[in-house]
Amino acid sequence: MMRYKGNSLYGVFLGILSFVMISGCVNNEKSDAYGQFEAVETTISAKVSGELLSFNISEGETITAGEKVAVIDTVQLNLKKDELLSQREAVESKINNIDAEIAVQQQRLETAQKSLKRIRAMREESAATAQQLDDAEGNVQTIQKQIQALETQKKSVRAEIKSIDARLNQVEQQLNDAHVVNPVNGTVLTTFVEPHELVGEGRPLYQIANLDTLELRAYVSGAQLPSVILGQSVEVIVDKNAEENQQIPGKISWIASQAEFTPKMIQTKEERVTQVYAIKVKVPNPDGILKIGMPGEVNFQAGN
Repeated sequence: MMRYKGNSLYGVFLGILSFVMISGCVNNEKSDAYGQFEAVETTISAKVSGELLSFNISEGETITAGEKVAVIDTVQLNLKKDELLSQREAVESKINNIDAEIAVQQQRLETAQKSLKRIRAMREESAATAQQLDDAEGNVQTIQKQIQALETQKKSVRAEIKSIDARLNQVEQQLNDAHVVNPVNGTVLTTFVEPHELVGEGRPLYQIANLDTLELRAYVSGAQLPSVILGQSVEVIVDKNAEENQQIPGKISWIASQAEFTPKMIQTKEERVTQVYAIKVKVPNPDGILKIGMPGEVNFQAGN
């Protein structure tokens, strides 16, 4: 029978048992909240109708804001622009004609005013009749009204030009919109079209999201709510592999103001029928470890 000094075997056994018990307690500890990762997904749509001449992005590709990603056919828009430019030129010629007519009437008015002045002088010396004076005054008034009518006509033509300019600006905007420019930095999640398809105004082209930072939407009970604070640092736990977890720091960015029922995918049936409060935790994702829809857990005290 083998003997051990100082009951050393017994001490080793106790040490191993304590480690297993502690490890078991750690592994069996429940997190404070559970949820799924999500991102702000932006759907980019066509602003004009036409054939999609080019579409040079693919799913999973990372693109930057300001990058041109598609071109929609602009032939019809250019034809419309040429038509409007021709209309504007024709209307502008009316302005020139009216200005010429106003100049003629101004000359007539000067002559009529000189004649009226002379007849008034003659009338004072009884060298002209009252009828002659009335005719001279009427002639001046008639010419003045003709000039006023021409000025009014000129304003109407200018308003027509302004209307054409507004339509031209609209066409110019549509021509710019035919060149689809990506508005945000992110990763292309889904594409909905292929080159040379006929797209209509408002047709979704692709969906993009910035995956550098994701949000874990989790749920806490009313009892937990007082200890949850905006901006609070927390520990987020995700699966590293089949056996291990990975801890990532995060911050609470949003807390719901109203309670709701726990979503079906969360925990047991008993937990799903209870009312909880939704929270969002911003989690950095520089290495792309986190994915949209991926489950995650939150520990509040560990983050502090």
